[in-house]
Parts: sequence; structure tokens; C-alpha cells
Amino acid sequence: MNILLLYPEMPETFWSMKYLMKMISKKSSYPPLGLLTVSKLLPNKWEKKLVDLNVTNLKSGDVEWADYIFISAMNVQIEYAKKAIRFCKLFNKKIVAGGPLFTHEFEKFPDVDYFILNEAEITLPLFIEDINHGTPKKYYTTKDFADVTQSPLPDWSLIDLNKYAYAIVQYSRGCPYMCDFCDVTALFGRRPRTKTAAQIIEELNKILELGHPEIILFADDNLIGNRVDLKKNLLPALIDWRRNNKTAPGFATQVTINLSDDEEMMRLMIEAGFRNIFVGIESINELSLEDCKKTQNLRRDILENIKLLQKKGFIVTGGFIVGFDSDNETVFDEQINFIQKSGIVLATVNILKAPPGTDLNKKLQIENRLIEPFDFDENKTNIITKMDHRVLYNGYKKILDNIYDPKKIYERSHQFISNYGLHKAEIPIQKEVTFYDLIVLCKIICFSGFIGKGRIYFWKLIIGTFFMNKKNIVQALLFGAMMFQFQKLHDKFMVSYQKISSQNLEYQNQ
Repeated sequence: MNILLLYPEMPETFWSMKYLMKMISKKSSYPPLGLLTVSKLLPNKWEKKLVDLNVTNLKSGDVEWADYIFISAMNVQIEYAKKAIRFCKLFNKKIVAGGPLFTHEFEKFPDVDYFILNEAEITLPLFIEDINHGTPKKYYTTKDFADVTQSPLPDWSLIDLNKYAYAIVQYSRGCPYMCDFCDVTALFGRRPRTKTAAQIIEELNKILELGHPEIILFADDNLIGNRVDLKKNLLPALIDWRRNNKTAPGFATQVTINLSDDEEMMRLMIEAGFRNIFVGIESINELSLEDCKKTQNLRRDILENIKLLQKKGFIVTGGFIVGFDSDNETVFDEQINFIQKSGIVLATVNILKAPPGTDLNKKLQIENRLIEPFDFDENKTNIITKMDHRVLYNGYKKILDNIYDPKKIYERSHQFISNYGLHKAEIPIQKEVTFYDLIVLCKIICFSGFIGKGRIYFWKLIIGTFFMNKKNIVQALLFGAMMFQFQKLHDKFMVSYQKISSQNLEYQNQ
């Protein structure tokens, strides 16, 4: 049996980092961990091939070779998933689909032959058994959650890790919080399930055997969801692993803001090698946080929490949302001012949306306030908001105009670097400088230092950091590169601004 594992293209969003990938000579941010895991769940005697459309093109020969085509995708990939399925159907191939996109929106894919929904560790073996008996069913689903301690080691043999900026592992699934716009609990439950430390160490060792990525991403929706296991088992194991792998890459992950409440957790994470963390801040309006049930962000000084995380040694990427029912016209200036004061250089701002499967989606269905089709683009919404859409989109534009302005990026970068680096890790992250790094340096200088609109601020940042705190020059170069990335992201938004605004005004007036 020949199996083609197919991963659709990612659209150009904040997270795809298209232009940053060009600067660092990589094809894509990270490999498709789900499909790499699925490969190991398939029978060993089956032949497998993986095509990641973010790295290479899909060839007719790949499709003709396959008996079945397995496709996995997230919601943001919906249009590219449809495009890939249409192409494969030209060859009359059987399509097997799974992953978050299909679990919540399988009805939008009439050309898919079989749906392996929810967690593949449970549903995929049922499909394989039926295939072997010649009696496959259309849908395979479950209300149970998988025991991730039984999840196999991902099949890294299917990809060239050097084409990706990050390697990727997953320690936990599930989140204890109930943010109503987030589909994590619907997909994976509220009780975080964790792999063993031994599993993670085995995965990390395998990654280092295959290459030396810039960063290893822990693809957890909330790494600190199970604090007891994290502090008792995983972090001590990672610290020991790092002692034995002096030049291992640093780690990136997602956490909640209440990490700042736990001194021991912050210390252990820094010693283990975590540096880049994404924090969902969403709003500084407490009414909006209450609306969306973001309880972990309530009754705290978020600005001081962020500054503390930075001082402890974390590079914080902040996620923000506008368009809550409690938002008014002051929210836009409030977010601009907060982002500037926080020194968060990497900030992503979304207009509120209600993904399928979320509590917010169910609530707005009842209120008849949903717009179809759903689109995960940061700049779009599927909600008829209480705020007038013209006010919302003009305010959203004001935020992006401001935070992605090279001068503002420079000011935040300078502020961050002034406060960062006060921490002292017992096991610092050490990077061996290679010829590849020199090529990347030249590309960053070319794009941000000569081509980019913010080149004057790029040089102010690099030269200023060199004289102020040389040890943070790598962070300065990253932020300088992001000036060019954000410039392109803003240009993309401006092209679509008028179209998006007018379309949503039509929905609002219906």
C-alpha cells in the first residue's frame, strides 16, 4: 500500500513569516508534526511519502504513485486544502482527511472519501482495521481523548529538517482554561495530558541526529497547563539534557500570563532553555476579558507581568484581539499604548472571530450573528460585531499602522533590549557560528538595512545595541529582520483593507 501524506500550503499570515523565512534561507517555519506522527501509526509494511506544499510542489507522479492520500490541516489552511484535494481528485484518488480543520468542518469537503476525526491515536487504527477487511466507513470519530504516553515517535525520516526554521515536539494536549473563542478545549479537553519526559528526550535526541534547527518549538497550546508534571518531570529532564548537549537550540512555546506568578517555574524554564514564549493577552479591558472567559488574565497588572517575564529572560510575543462586545472606540489607542509600553516587539493583532466548535461560535449561532464562510485570517471576522464595522476596521488599521511602523518597532526593540539580559542561566544557550549564519546575516542586512523602508531604524537598533549590550545583538538582528517582515505584512493588509471593510459593511447592513 502506497500512502501519500499531504500538507497544504499556509496562507501569508503573521505566523507563516514568509519574508523572514527568505532572509534565513528556509522554506517554511516548522514541519507538519501531525502527519509525521500519523506515519508511525500506519502499518510498517506500507510505503509512505510526505509532501509539504510549503516546501515543495505536488507533482502528478506523487499522486499517481499513491493508493490513498492522507491530508491534514488547520482551519487557516482551508482554501489551500480544498485546492490540493481538487488536484488529487483529478486522478480519482481516495482522500483520507483528519486534523483540526476536518474535525470541525468536515461537511465542507464533499470530495473527501474518509474522515479520521478527533485524535488519530484512537480513530486511525479503526480505519486501518476496516481497510484491511475491505469495509472502510466514511467517518471515524470519538468522544474519548488519547493517552499521549502511547503516541509514537514522529517519523522524521520523511522530511529534510534543514528546510525548516524550527523543529517541533509536543509535550501536552489540552488546556485547563475556557477562553470562549479558542477551540483547544473542544479538540483536546480541559485536562492537559502529557507525554513522559523520556518520550520528549527521545524526540529531542532524534532531532539533533537529523540537523541543528534554529529553535525547537514545543507545540503546546499551554505548556504550563499541567504545572505539577512540568516542574517535577519534564523541566528537570530538559535541564539534564541541555547539560549533555551544550549547543542545543533554545525552545519556544505558548504559555498563559500566570507563568509570571510562579518564580520556580520561570527559573526552571530558563534553565531548560525556553526563551521565546507566546502569551495570549487579548485585551487590557477587564470587561472584554470577562466576556471571553479569559479568567487567568483578570485582576492583575498585565504590563508588570510582561516586564517581569522579560527581565527573567523570556522574549514575549503577544497576542491581541479587538472586536469584543465590550470594546468601544477607546480600545484601539489603549492597545497601541500598551504594546509600546510593554516592549513587546512581536505583536499580533486579530479581529475577533468565532471558530467552529468554540463556545463563542455556539453562542453567536443562537444570536444569529455569524457570517459565512469562516476565515482564520487575522484581518477578518465571521462575527456581526456590536461595534460598527467601519469603526472596527478603521481602528484596527490604526493599530497596525502604528505597531508595524519601523520607528515604533525600533522604540519597542530598544526598550526590550535595555531590560533584557539581566538573567543569568546556569546553562546558557550556546550557538556555534557557521558559514550559514554569515549568509543569514548578509541577507538580513540586505533586506532590512538597505531595501526596507525602516533601514534607518534598523541601523540605529544594531549600532545602539552593539554599544549598549553586545550580548543581545542576536535579538537586535531578529527584531531588525522583523521590521521588513512587518512592513510586508502591513502592505498585504493595506491591499485588502478596502475590500474587507466594504464586504463586512454589507453583512452588517443586511
